[in-house]
Amino acid sequence: MKVLVVYYSMYGHTHRMAEAVAEGVKAVSGAEVAMRRVPETLPEEVLAKMGAVEAQKAFAHVPVCTVDELAAADAVIFGTPTRFGNMCGQMRQFLDATGQLWAKGALVGKVGSVFTSSATQHGGQESTILSFHITLLHHGFVVVGLPYSFQGQMRNDEITGGSPYGASTIAGTQGERTPTENELAAARFQGQHVATIASKLAR
Repeated sequence: MKVLVVYYSMYGHTHRMAEAVAEGVKAVSGAEVAMRRVPETLPEEVLAKMGAVEAQKAFAHVPVCTVDELAAADAVIFGTPTRFGNMCGQMRQFLDATGQLWAKGALVGKVGSVFTSSATQHGGQESTILSFHITLLHHGFVVVGLPYSFQGQMRNDEITGGSPYGASTIAGTQGERTPTENELAAARFQGQHVATIASKLAR
């Protein structure tokens, strides 16, 4: 049973969450996980002005995803930073290239899930995941979120990401905040939960 973690990360926050998601997948017997980045669409000089070049070197070893890899997976867990309450342009462009998969119904019945990051606590984490679900539903994915059995999303003793729609982290307006242990635990839980459901469907 194969699970694909497909994400875009500019400064490393979504990458760290993707790693935790993959850790959760590995906890399920018989599950194989692969991490993939979506193609970058910004020129090198723009990334340099945004201070992202050095940060991206930390996960440059992660292979770039092709759309055909989606069809070979039993479950796909997508990660995207929030851009004005929606997915980033890089992820949108990648998904817009999946028309042939849609025409063939190649993704129907696969498990799909989403996690995200935003600069601020109210930066559109929930709307990003919910609007992402629209694309997954058009492809026929079985959409899975982060159930309240992960009780860390009910904490009020600290500022934390996480909702029933999916795991999330708060990066800070300068990218100064790294994912907390609670946020990483949510990502691991989501990865394990998705892999468990995909394993049942695969059987």
